[in-house]
Amino acid sequence: MRSAFWLPAAIAIATSAVATEVTVQNDSLMAGDNGAIQAGFVAGEKAAAWLTSPCDGNIVAAQIYWQSLNGNTTDEIEDSIDIYRSDAYPEPGALAEQILGPVLTDGFINEYRYLDEDNTIPLSVPVVQDETFVVALTFLQAPDPTQGPSVVNDLDGIQPNSNAIYASLGGGQFAWFPNSTLGVFGDWVIRAVVSCGAVSNEADVGVNMVANSTQYTAGEPLTYTITVTNAGPAASNSTTVVDAFPAAFTGASWICAVQGGASCPPAGNGAVLADVVSLPAGGAVVYTVTGIVAPGTTGTLTNSATAVVGLPATDPDASNNTDSFDANPAPPDDTIFANGFGPSG
Repeated sequence: MRSAFWLPAAIAIATSAVATEVTVQNDSLMAGDNGAIQAGFVAGEKAAAWLTSPCDGNIVAAQIYWQSLNGNTTDEIEDSIDIYRSDAYPEPGALAEQILGPVLTDGFINEYRYLDEDNTIPLSVPVVQDETFVVALTFLQAPDPTQGPSVVNDLDGIQPNSNAIYASLGGGQFAWFPNSTLGVFGDWVIRAVVSCGAVSNEADVGVNMVANSTQYTAGEPLTYTITVTNAGPAASNSTTVVDAFPAAFTGASWICAVQGGASCPPAGNGAVLADVVSLPAGGAVVYTVTGIVAPGTTGTLTNSATAVVGLPATDPDASNNTDSFDANPAPPDDTIFANGFGPSG
């Protein structure tokens, strides 16, 4: 059994806030809360927390809450802080990184961002979203069993498969156990900081327009295809597609097909196409527009379509957001039909 000590003091947290960083924790301890100091460890034992990454990123810091009963002991050097890949609980997987000789200050959540005491080699362990990893403190010396300082757990229960102790079996033998097996019924205040990086909101949306023919015949149908794509990297969930048809293109109606998880209204008709569509990165919407070229139409028939990216997305390249297509009159049919060929007789 580990001896438990109630923590009457408020928690002092020494850490910096960075907008793209997320502190990952199992415990619920907040400033002003009470916790339990677990001072029953011996040299070589470990307290370990299983944590889950919120994003694709890098572990850039480890945090250990270190507390004595009175909160005024001198700094202590422990053996290491070990960061492991996850494996079958309660055993961690491969060692990913190690901070040797961490100095722990009483009454603080101590934060470690470097592998060396000169603060020149930054901690950086790549992780992917929802990956579980393990942060463990290895004791170099046994805490004072009546005063501490030592690691702390919260007091509102223990999350399953999230906390473990590497305990001495005697004779130089050690083994991993769930906290509850050794009488610790709380989550370690052992945390990590994961840098998720800046999240891009750029969505490179482009428009391509073609017609079923480069020529038209007045009074006959003409069909356009308008394809709107998103090359990413971000989604454009509020993209407005606009095509104000030329006056000579009458009775227009359209259908919309989707690719790559995009969405759009399935069909419409009128003098103006103006739809709000959703385009995930790699997605596309394809409009097939059919109308009649008005009788008596002459000259070049020009049609243009534009896609406007709505907030919060932004488009890094507006040069491809509009496309046009020109159709020209088909040449007249000059075929002369005669009643036979050659001289009549």
